[in-house]
Amino acid sequence: MVGKRVALIGSGCWGSAIAKIVGLNVLHQPELFEKEVLMYVYEEIIDGAKLTDIINVEHENVKYLPDIKISPNVIAVPDVVQACNNADILIFVLPHQFVKETCMKMASAVKPGALGLSLIKGFVLTEGEGIQLVSNIIKDTLNIETAVLMGANLATEVASEMFCETTIACHNEEHHDILSKLFQTPYFRVKVIKNVAGVESCGALKNVVGIGAGIVDGLGYGDNTKAAVIRLGLMEMMKFTKVFLDSEDNSVFFESCGIADLVATCHGGRNRLLGEAVVKSMKLRGWAGVDIRLLEKEILRGQSFQGPLIAKEIFTYLKDHDMLDQFPLFVAIHRICTREVDPRNFIECLRDHPEHMN
Repeated sequence: MVGKRVALIGSGCWGSAIAKIVGLNVLHQPELFEKEVLMYVYEEIIDGAKLTDIINVEHENVKYLPDIKISPNVIAVPDVVQACNNADILIFVLPHQFVKETCMKMASAVKPGALGLSLIKGFVLTEGEGIQLVSNIIKDTLNIETAVLMGANLATEVASEMFCETTIACHNEEHHDILSKLFQTPYFRVKVIKNVAGVESCGALKNVVGIGAGIVDGLGYGDNTKAAVIRLGLMEMMKFTKVFLDSEDNSVFFESCGIADLVATCHGGRNRLLGEAVVKSMKLRGWAGVDIRLLEKEILRGQSFQGPLIAKEIFTYLKDHDMLDQFPLFVAIHRICTREVDPRNFIECLRDHPEHMN
């Protein structure tokens, strides 16, 4: 039996952490996988050298995940078409706003019958079509089945082999075993279920709540307040999923992709960091504070905060459906990110939350 060829589309902090897991797992299971894993890397110049060359020589993504070694069988390439050529499993780990454009570049080279797997936590807002799941964008553009992986998986902790759980969702049970074997390690424990849309929605929505947790931290409130934001955020996540997906299956919120990921994000994720930075920049530099794009450059080495984009997409959806008053936490976070609301008013936005009116 010929082993399955695996490719990674993306190489930021999370992508590089996953590359470490996937690279070693394919080496240890030659009966299932081909040895070489191509990883698409957006080419950058770091201290006069190409980032792809640095990764292939030093086996380390020095910009986005320094001090973590990636298996030498993971080969960085700057051409996404080359990366996906003849791959049986395509793992997508790039910012959600670049998914459509990247998939269109790949379309002519993707192998018929390939399996996609999205690790991308976000929605896509398409003019004329509204808000869409990233997995659907991949599936429809490339005409391939697309699964998702979401969980309480802060990239630096995963890369440092700290124990955690993750959730993979795939409609086709025939793929469950191979996906589990591709990602399972003693420190990265996998559970595979079938609810793709529910798992993916959790992964997007928790980033917005994470910003709210960071705003609480920036304002100097304590754990009780943050716990209230997490609870109210979870309730809005559940309600939005019900409205958006027309589903009342809440079991997904008790997987790693649900409450566990929400808690991890609200205590240690990059979007929590953003919420705190928004408040602190205001304290230091006045009401205008600092534009989010500048905060990205200062904090994330050029990567993106996904939370504000997702918050904007959710806000647009809720406004179009005349539902803004039912989701005051989501709405307040969007308006704080766009400087329409002073962060100091955040708690006031929550005092009369619909959850308190029952």
